[in-house]
Amino acid sequence: MVTLGQMLPSGNVAGLNCRTLLPSFAPPLTTSTRNFSVKMSIPATQASIVLPENRIILGCGAVSVDFLAAVASYPNPDDKIRSTSFEVQGGGNTGNALTCAARLGLTPRIISKVADDSQGKGLLEELEADGVDSSFMVVSEGGNSPFTYIIVDNQTKTRTCIHTPGYPPMIPTDLSQSNLLSALDGAKLVYFDGRLHETAAIVAEEANRRGIPILIDAEKKREGLDYLLNFASYVVCSTKFPQEWTEASSIPSALVSMLLRLPKVKFVIVTLGKDGCIMLQRTEMDNLLPEEMDVEDLFEKLNLEKDTNATLPGCISSNVAKLHAKGIGTITGKLLVGTAESIPQTELIDTTGAGDAFIGAVLYSICANMPPEKMLPFAAQVAAIKCRALGARAGLPRSTDHHLSHFLV
Repeated sequence: MVTLGQMLPSGNVAGLNCRTLLPSFAPPLTTSTRNFSVKMSIPATQASIVLPENRIILGCGAVSVDFLAAVASYPNPDDKIRSTSFEVQGGGNTGNALTCAARLGLTPRIISKVADDSQGKGLLEELEADGVDSSFMVVSEGGNSPFTYIIVDNQTKTRTCIHTPGYPPMIPTDLSQSNLLSALDGAKLVYFDGRLHETAAIVAEEANRRGIPILIDAEKKREGLDYLLNFASYVVCSTKFPQEWTEASSIPSALVSMLLRLPKVKFVIVTLGKDGCIMLQRTEMDNLLPEEMDVEDLFEKLNLEKDTNATLPGCISSNVAKLHAKGIGTITGKLLVGTAESIPQTELIDTTGAGDAFIGAVLYSICANMPPEKMLPFAAQVAAIKCRALGARAGLPRSTDHHLSHFLV
């Protein structure tokens, strides 16, 4: 079987450094949150990693081969430039998120489609090497596997993606009923990235019948996404999605609207890149009369409580309240503001796949029954570690990474 690394010669290719860029940064000594500081003096390798009892999850969505070229600055039209480093590795939202979850200790299965070309074979081998069960993948005879060209701008720390879909595309009849049932057997959680929507709908319907919770990555409006969201137990959104989907005037109000429109959803998170994230958690109250608060006013108050000097991720949480959004309605729940790690510019390599790493950590957190106040900093820490290497997967941490010991031991 051909690996992704075998698609190009190792070492220097036309002056390009093709080795994996591994993160190299000093371990933090403490991690601070709103009310406490915890010393990280016990290396994870010397302590017991606490893994969830049920670690089987299923993901359905995109995989691809990523061709990543880092450049000193983004080229102008008709320029000819050299890359400063180059990587070929697996990509795709679902492939990345499940790889992250596997490295943290879960046992993921994946439903997607590749061709029987060298790229497809490399993708399957890379997934298996990371502990992702690829036995439910569909492999077409002929065609091409999905791939993406990614230009990473070292100056602005941005990335530009040019994606080529796989062919032939996945259709529902590609997934047999027996494989569908086997893939869901014993699964604690099912994840969808919004791609392969016709196949995803069938998987979601069966997962719903079995009472298996579902997490949806709402990156942007896609065909079939609204139908999938009706089955969601958890939603993680990109920065723009909540307001685009609800037409609300602000993100906090949009989150209230989402929970009102999606009554099965327990929480919704919107990721904000270097500005952290916002989470709205639905909470059931028995025989209590929580205070009613304007959700936008509450968001501003929580923002003021941020420790502007902190470099590690943290979380500020409200009490349970009746959260009101003007012109939209009221939801009973908690609003949480998560902060991101402040990564020195000299250590920030590439943000490709940071959102997928965040979701992989959220998948782990749900299986491990982490409280939100712990989940959000954990997911932000995992994403920050990833950003210190080129590509979506090279920098993904394992559960033994000492930067995660506070969360996992």
